[in-house]
Amino acid sequence: MRAPRQAGDFPVIDFPLLFWFLLLGSFTGFAAGLLGIGGGMLMVPFITMLLSTRGFPIDIVVKVAIATSLTTILFTSLSSVRAHHKRGAVRWDVVRTLAPGMVIGSLAGAQVAHLLKGNLLAISFAVFVGFMATQMLFKREVKADRVLPGPRGMLGAGGIIGVISAIVGAGGGFVTVPFLTRSNVRIHEAVATSAACGFPIALAGTLGYVIAGWNLELPAGTVGYVYLPALVCIVATSMLTAPFGAKTAHAMSVAGLKRVFALLLYALCLYMLWKGLAG
Repeated sequence: MRAPRQAGDFPVIDFPLLFWFLLLGSFTGFAAGLLGIGGGMLMVPFITMLLSTRGFPIDIVVKVAIATSLTTILFTSLSSVRAHHKRGAVRWDVVRTLAPGMVIGSLAGAQVAHLLKGNLLAISFAVFVGFMATQMLFKREVKADRVLPGPRGMLGAGGIIGVISAIVGAGGGFVTVPFLTRSNVRIHEAVATSAACGFPIALAGTLGYVIAGWNLELPAGTVGYVYLPALVCIVATSMLTAPFGAKTAHAMSVAGLKRVFALLLYALCLYMLWKGLAG
């Protein structure tokens, strides 16, 4: 009978696996540019799937997938923010008031994820993806029915966004954009400001996951919970393909594609739900 693999037995360089990570980065980058969505909804299930084929245990694989997905935002957000800033769309005053709470929340969220069982994290992520898919299919216009809160309110809002983002491995746009548009921030400014907020969320969340997994016996190639081979491959190809997705979006209607993408998200939701329930 073959002995179970230990955490340190996993190779750093696995060329077939690297190929799939490069392909995943290409797809997520193109989809992000085309549909204006965050790649975390795609990356976390597919990283989970790919690492599961290499024998990563469930209690590790989901946390590694979420941490790695969050870390990619450190790099991908920079080009997006630069483009928005050139157009003068980023509300830096809003970024400055939201960022402290987001940093605190994202650091805390990584510790919460570390303490949770991997199957519970998978189920939580499945609920998140299912909700986002439903939002994409039946999107309703967000009405501006309030104004931005004061400093304490912004600190609290940033904290909530940071915690949720760190737990699901996303940049927070799914919460930040609706929050800002309801607070009477114009949609283009809300999207640009949300992109700028993704960097402090990703930075704090990455630090949180590195700290949380630092003293654990994890597979080779990880720094804390961040799996470096996946990170390098996904970042490299997603940054190349995102501009092509954006150009394609200007040349065609993406309404139908969003429906197809929502169906893909439902499939990924079911996979993560199965992964969580199967344990």
